[in-house]
Amino acid sequence: MKRILLALLMFGWCAAVSAAAPAKPNIVFFIADDLGQRDLGCYGSTFYETPNLDRLAKEGARFSNAYAACPVCSPTRASLLTGKYPQRTGVTDYIGAAQPAQWNRNTKLLPAPYATELALRETTLAEALKPAGYATFFAGKWHLGPESHWPEKQGFDVNKGGIDRGGPYGGKKYFSPYGNPRLDDGPDGEHLPDRLASEAAKFIAVNKSKPFFVFLPFYSVHTPLMAREELRRKYEEKRARLGLTAKWGREGERDVRLVQEHAVYAAMVEAMDLAVGKVLAALDANGLRENTIVLFTSDNGGLSTSEGWPTSNEPLRGGKGWLYEGGIREPLIVRWPGKVKPGAVIDTPVSSPDFMPTLLAAAGATPAAASDGVNFLPLFDGKALPARALFWHYPHYGNQGGAPGAAIRRGDWKLIEWSEDNRAELFNLAADPGEKNDLAAKEPERVKKLRAELHAWQKDVGAKIPTPNPSYDAAKPSGRAAKRTTL
Repeated sequence: MKRILLALLMFGWCAAVSAAAPAKPNIVFFIADDLGQRDLGCYGSTFYETPNLDRLAKEGARFSNAYAACPVCSPTRASLLTGKYPQRTGVTDYIGAAQPAQWNRNTKLLPAPYATELALRETTLAEALKPAGYATFFAGKWHLGPESHWPEKQGFDVNKGGIDRGGPYGGKKYFSPYGNPRLDDGPDGEHLPDRLASEAAKFIAVNKSKPFFVFLPFYSVHTPLMAREELRRKYEEKRARLGLTAKWGREGERDVRLVQEHAVYAAMVEAMDLAVGKVLAALDANGLRENTIVLFTSDNGGLSTSEGWPTSNEPLRGGKGWLYEGGIREPLIVRWPGKVKPGAVIDTPVSSPDFMPTLLAAAGATPAAASDGVNFLPLFDGKALPARALFWHYPHYGNQGGAPGAAIRRGDWKLIEWSEDNRAELFNLAADPGEKNDLAAKEPERVKKLRAELHAWQKDVGAKIPTPNPSYDAAKPSGRAAKRTTL
């Protein structure tokens, strides 16, 4: 009898503990492609309309100094999935870019070699969450290697649309039929961002009784510049009503757009926002809002100096492919009811490697064995993170006019070191977020210290350095110029 009573007491105690233990939070992680920080209403855009993301920012926290680990896509994606700087994964340029042996542009340097896939030996965020009981889902752009390295080989239970391509280049591109071997075609004319959101919503409904990780890196708003017709017309009418016209500046050898007024791009931004709204509605419909962490960010800055020149990052300088703020500063919104204060604005700088340790800590999962990031959950309790620097190293020539270089941000100070001539630029971002006033000549000691810290980091992560181009001819046109073509 005593044994029975003891067993009943133990059962009751275990049941009480189980009932008291908080459920693991679900995670929904959106990543936009080529979306600049200023492309959302909550970050200052007055032309593009993003009501769902604006509402998400009101319900959660908005970061003012969030950064991508690289000014182009594949390296940032590898970084946020592994918690490592791109230099440690070897993926330092967008996959598909020419390697040094294939280089035929008239540039001073040959770009450094880079890895063409995210190695299977790397532990991804999905792989780290699975032992903690998470169902894992991927929909959208992968661009981290061939089929042997696609999402289903990297910890994701489901893969909808994640292949080797950097954009929706099959079939009718942003419209069905998609010509994508990991996404069945929908009805003719179905829109890709809406379809990806529908797939995510289905997964949420099926897996609502267990913790899940939904990773939705949109193809939007990457080229090709294509939009739903009714949205394109909406923004053409809005542009005319507001009397907006294109204005141009100059960044190096490239024109740079200074005004947001591109109707097709605006329509693409809104369609992506509508897709976010569909997934958020699925969380609400399944009673999961309160126990789900929702994150939204981008992989690099807005496209302002090339490939249609569709957006402006003003007042931030430059754009995709550049180490200036317009190329690396991103939107970041985090909603977690009961944990994140609604409407909070967080100024502490964070970067792509921080997502891995942060989300593993939130999930109660085993921390990654090696990470370059920090857990930024304490920021939501009003606490400070340990003082640190953020780093970038991009030893390549992108398609947007930027040149090889590296950068460090410590506090309000940012130094960029350009590889072609070893020139340093120094900016105080608090006083000069547009990086218009180079203080390097006035602050030689600060330049020296930041350079030394940058070089030590480069050595630590095994950064590869571009080399002189033996075929370079100074008398011929530069390989960085481009003729502007806009819609």
